[in-house]
Amino acid sequence: MTFLYLACLLVSLAAMVALDARFRLVFWRDARRATIVLVAGLAFFLAWDAAGILLHVFARGESPLMTGVELAPELPLEEVFFLAFLCYLILVLVFGARRMLDRTTDRMPAAEREAEREAER
Repeated sequence: MTFLYLACLLVSLAAMVALDARFRLVFWRDARRATIVLVAGLAFFLAWDAAGILLHVFARGESPLMTGVELAPELPLEEVFFLAFLCYLILVLVFGARRMLDRTTDRMPAAEREAEREAER
């Protein structure tokens, strides 16, 4: 039994937390809201996995890189960490992109910003 895949997921998750903390994108911006969104996303994807498992669409693959721990039939421990990482990654990407776009908009001359607002209406 090895923990390599789980370790890689945890290292990636830690890097995402460091990025979030550095730029105050998700949890360091509004922890309550971020927790709600992350838990909702995780619940959605776990329900999706459960449906796929019940319909025999998803099956657990054997790998020497995984722990071998199953939380439910065909649902490995690593899947929960992967889904949490996926949801967190999406949140960081969305808020990071929003911040970059806001900075780009702030650098525009006032006349261009006003023309853009008019075009949106």
